[in-house]
Amino acid sequence: METQRSAAGRLPRALFCALVLFLLEGSVVYQAYAVDVEVKDASNETCLFGKWIMNFSITYETEHNEYKNTVLTFPEHVRYDGSSCDNEISGPVLAIEFGEGHSWNISFTKTNDTYQGIISFTYNTNDTALFPDAKMKGLITTSTNYPLHPVELDTVFICQNVDFVESGSVIQNFQNVVLEAFLPSGNLSDQKTVCDKDAVVTPEPAVPDTSSTDTTSITNTTFIINTTSITNTNTNTNTNTTSITNDTTEESNTTILSSRSISQPDEIPATGTYSVKNDAEICLLATMGLQLNMTNTPMNINPNTTTASGRCGNRSSVLTLTDTDIVVVFTFAVKNTSFERFYLKAVDVTVTNPVNGTQFAASDNLTFWEASLGSSYMCRKKETLVVTPSCSLHVFNLRIQPFQVQNGQFSIARECLLDDDTYLIPVIVGAGLMGLIMLIVTAYALGRRQSQPGYQTL
Repeated sequence: METQRSAAGRLPRALFCALVLFLLEGSVVYQAYAVDVEVKDASNETCLFGKWIMNFSITYETEHNEYKNTVLTFPEHVRYDGSSCDNEISGPVLAIEFGEGHSWNISFTKTNDTYQGIISFTYNTNDTALFPDAKMKGLITTSTNYPLHPVELDTVFICQNVDFVESGSVIQNFQNVVLEAFLPSGNLSDQKTVCDKDAVVTPEPAVPDTSSTDTTSITNTTFIINTTSITNTNTNTNTNTTSITNDTTEESNTTILSSRSISQPDEIPATGTYSVKNDAEICLLATMGLQLNMTNTPMNINPNTTTASGRCGNRSSVLTLTDTDIVVVFTFAVKNTSFERFYLKAVDVTVTNPVNGTQFAASDNLTFWEASLGSSYMCRKKETLVVTPSCSLHVFNLRIQPFQVQNGQFSIARECLLDDDTYLIPVIVGAGLMGLIMLIVTAYALGRRQSQPGYQTL
């Protein structure tokens, strides 16, 4: 039988489909991985090429009727049964199964002029490592289009900046995307379609060349897997996988550029206004200036490039702010007391950096920004929220109302102590009275000492 030579060894040429896939480990607190895939048909022509960095932000309801946020990434070991090139029913499909019953797949369709992918993501809340206290147990599936808009045929879709799609309780974050389906003659097109986030000119990730028969740029850094015998192939190529992954990581660190400058930002960030809607009504309202400090690197949140999303509930609300490669999630809850008061319960921060890796920081045991239900919380002065020892948020000109917003307007505000100068008056008066009392007592004691009778010296 005729065979095809590759860095991974020899594979039969008469295959229905071949898939090229590798996962890179990020140098971060939590592991993060990049994905590079190439799906080939029986004639060894590429029908789908994709390269990107991604993670999932999932909000779920707990057994205590509160909402928590968890971040999910592809692990090092995945299963990819079901990936194939186009057939009589559908176009190219990339399918990935991982973890405790989680799966992600994207299938492509086309018209005469455009193509677009449909993502189906299923996560399993029985996975106690990710959802330890989930109220609803079982498989939950969300679907959404990606790219968000149809892409012209015979063009490569490019999106270097962070691009996200939201469906149900899931936000999928993509970065450094190079994607094309229905490749003409199996080769990547020279024409490009860029995402909305890349409308501002930024360095584009390099588009790999797949026109050469000797696909050195792929086979020297990845391994080819026969999708009809995945288990046996993984076992036989395990040794090759380790050495190839190291080569890929080294190449990635030298060719991908960061989309965010690391220069020192202005001291006070610009103030933005953000809202979350329930149907057509605003249910959460916020104004603030945000500066993130992650591992001693300050970064201002730019209101002009920040999008707000989230959800509102009776006992818990979520505000998600996404600015290019930064995602900040605020979770608010209502205290179970006789006097119902809301407060900031949790903060989750994700910073996607293609050079240094994806960084996460989270804290779900906070008690900031407390005020009565039906009112708002306000603080004009700088406040600092310590999320972790290496991550903090500096907040300026804050006003927030996560519950019971009426007519899209803030209700009466409860001011923070830093703003409320009136509390200083009783302190000053009390200190003055205490000083006066001490003065009187001292004078009285000295007077008695001098007036006491005694013997005079002769």
